[in-house]
Amino acid sequence: MTRIIADISVSLDGFVTGPDPDPDNGLGTGGEALHTWAFSDDPDDRLLLREAIARSGAVVLGRRLFDVVDGPHGWDDTTGYGAGEVGKPAFVVVTSTPPKSVRLTGLDWTFVTTGLPDAVAAARERAEAAAADRGKDLDVVLMGGGATIRAALESGLVDVPSLHLAPVVLGAGTPLFTGGARRSLVQRSVTATSTATHLTYDVLR
Repeated sequence: MTRIIADISVSLDGFVTGPDPDPDNGLGTGGEALHTWAFSDDPDDRLLLREAIARSGAVVLGRRLFDVVDGPHGWDDTTGYGAGEVGKPAFVVVTSTPPKSVRLTGLDWTFVTTGLPDAVAAARERAEAAAADRGKDLDVVLMGGGATIRAALESGLVDVPSLHLAPVVLGAGTPLFTGGARRSLVQRSVTATSTATHLTYDVLR
């Protein structure tokens, strides 16, 4: 079964970037601390990262995050989703206007201009097709940014929130939650490592 997983790192005070994020500094001031776990040598962190990539049949991201990862200081062969792993998922970008060009031409990009639900639906199709090819269940991963994940949660599109709680207080930045509809969750797993506390929930329907 293909699940819709919202996967994001967050500070203790609820921010997914530091202050003043921009295309040249997508995580804002001090925001690099949110992703320390993803570059850690801690074996539990490495296992969690490998398992997350392995289950990813397609990845959804917003246009602002796309502009960061496809920008001149963005992803390369050694950084980015799936870097160093065998195979990479399809990427689906929610945007009002597709970009005129793409720097990361080696990745599979789809640009959806008709809203987040359609982007998630397109990603589900890609994930289910990849699952059929590989003979195992694969998921859709919403990797951000914060506004995209917040909208998906508020719209009831998410099955599994997966939060990586970083031991940092940023004080300001992009909040993960700003109100919205009440959602009831069931805690499924908690993994504490040397760099973060990894939390997984199921959304009650």
